[in-house]
Amino acid sequence: MLVGGTRPEAVKLAPVAEAMLTRGRMCPVLVASGQHESMFEQALDAFALRPNVRLRIERPTGSQPELLGELVRVLDRQLVQRNPSIVVVQGDTTTALATALTAFWRKVPVAHIEAGLRSHDLHAPFPEEANRKLLAQISSLHLAPTKRAVENLQAEGITGPNVVLTGNTVVDAVLSIAGRPMTYSDSRLAAVENRVRSKQNRLMLVTVHRRESWGQPLAGILAGLRNVLERHKDVEVVLPVHPNPDVRKQIMAGVSGVDRVHLTAPLNYIEFCRLLSIAQLVASDSGGVQEEAPSFGVPVLVLRDVTERMEAVEAGCSTLVGTDPRAIADHASRLLNKPPLPPENRPVNPFGDGLAAYRTEHAIASLLGLKSADSTAPPMLRTAAAGGE
Repeated sequence: MLVGGTRPEAVKLAPVAEAMLTRGRMCPVLVASGQHESMFEQALDAFALRPNVRLRIERPTGSQPELLGELVRVLDRQLVQRNPSIVVVQGDTTTALATALTAFWRKVPVAHIEAGLRSHDLHAPFPEEANRKLLAQISSLHLAPTKRAVENLQAEGITGPNVVLTGNTVVDAVLSIAGRPMTYSDSRLAAVENRVRSKQNRLMLVTVHRRESWGQPLAGILAGLRNVLERHKDVEVVLPVHPNPDVRKQIMAGVSGVDRVHLTAPLNYIEFCRLLSIAQLVASDSGGVQEEAPSFGVPVLVLRDVTERMEAVEAGCSTLVGTDPRAIADHASRLLNKPPLPPENRPVNPFGDGLAAYRTEHAIASLLGLKSADSTAPPMLRTAAAGGE
């Protein structure tokens, strides 16, 4: 049973479901938790996948304790009904934590994709850092995306054959999606792409959604974007607006009506990958974007003070800039004033090689004692590609 509820979970679980279907020794049951219902299913659409189960939860207040309690209630019912051999969760969301807790209580093994990420600050990101540490204590199989993630687990006393270096499945996802034919749902984006490809303008793609970015930090980010546009008259900004009403209200107040800013509804994953592939620069507080952008050689400004993905910073793929408007504008200008690197000179994506889903499938099958006519393990991930030395 693969359980997710947010867009990043859908993107990172989809390649694993596909690998399971291809190998044929496990039958994946995709469960949509309802945390971000429309965004989860929209992301799965890019892989021609649909949830096998859609959970219905009640969220009158929208609080995190309410969400956790509701998820545990409905997930427990599913575990009793389906009695899965293993539960697979991804990342550090409330869905992942609720699923793992419920499975642990029901004595169902938990496989944790993207295990071992750490910012070493319980308040940033909040509550994700605490979620990750809790997940590590109750998971049976730790699927680590990088060498540093393995080392983080080892430092917490989590060692042995059930810690497996896989790479990050988001690299599998973005490589499988890139270059697919598509039509934008918003005609403004087709016009943006035409201007970028004809070298009339350049694209800066921006995403902001983290809880710790709300309020004053987001105000700083928006001020920084306005400053970038004042300095660079050939730059256009595309900013998909998160559905949270408070985030939407603040973004609309901060940049709605500003020339060359295109505010859109959340993009489907194919559209997002297409824009990412033609961008000259990305500014984001998202962890997934830090992992995806290096596959296209697009530099990332990380709109946070800390990141659990230092591999990208050390590889020269990302820069930590925080939310200060001047720092955002200065770092953006530095990158915009440099010509893009040719493909042969770009840093290698430190998060994987596109085979993480097959390593994940093999590790789960091995934990369950499954064999097949072809049980050959995928090649090991090179440590250089895994964020090693």
